[in-house]
Amino acid sequence: MRVVTDRNEMARLCREALRPLGLVPTMGALHGGHLALVAQARRENATLAATIFVNPAQFGPHEDLAGYPRDLERDLALLRSQGVDLVYVPPVEEVYPPGFDTWVEVGRLAARLEGARRPGHFRGVATVVTKLLALVRPDRAYFGQKDAQQTLVVRQLVRDLDIGVVVVVVPTVRDPDGLALSSRNAYLTTEQRRAAPVVYRALCRAEQLWRRGEREGERLRREVRLALQGERLVEEIDYVSVADAATLEELDRVAGPALVSLAVKLGRPHLIDNITLG
Repeated sequence: MRVVTDRNEMARLCREALRPLGLVPTMGALHGGHLALVAQARRENATLAATIFVNPAQFGPHEDLAGYPRDLERDLALLRSQGVDLVYVPPVEEVYPPGFDTWVEVGRLAARLEGARRPGHFRGVATVVTKLLALVRPDRAYFGQKDAQQTLVVRQLVRDLDIGVVVVVVPTVRDPDGLALSSRNAYLTTEQRRAAPVVYRALCRAEQLWRRGEREGERLRREVRLALQGERLVEEIDYVSVADAATLEELDRVAGPALVSLAVKLGRPHLIDNITLG
């Protein structure tokens, strides 16, 4: 496995790599969700590249950039054990050199939900993803369904900017109690961790109602909120959404595929999760 910090060297190695070439972009602090992306990408490609880069552009002024979990040696060992060929671990100045001032905006899709809660977040995501895709030029790039809005943003920028890559979305990986795996779960105390599965139970409540024939968006949103409010450790509900699965426009009535998503504050971290109906 080659570990590369220089963008020119990474570009050269990718140009010379056997095709198809797969890419798994990460911010490190790897867990089973990341490894599911890596495993699928390894099966589907002759060469597999991964990136580890904690992207400062997607963190807000009061977010946890400095405290974001980092363990590079552990991450590299995990990627090596999964058969990754190339790992790009650039310093910030390789990605954002002096004078950098070009940003990728993805419009209305990025302004909703997480975009409304974290202004500028998806500008940072879209910009770094565009740069990585331009550098690596993979045939396929792999992202997790847990960050559903991010996958939609990436698909739109790939489509709108004519970037010739297939975006592969891999299902969310969960602990046995339903909690979606996330690097930020490390911030949970023991008590908060015991309470955290309420997030998935609340989503499942919406799915149960939908399977019984409920189609009113507001009723589904209300029932999810009630399930969350039943857990005393949920400090704040940032949003509960029942939206069109392609546009993220809130639905009065569910008549096609719908994304049920939420974000809550439970201790230090904000937890996000989602399921798709239909």
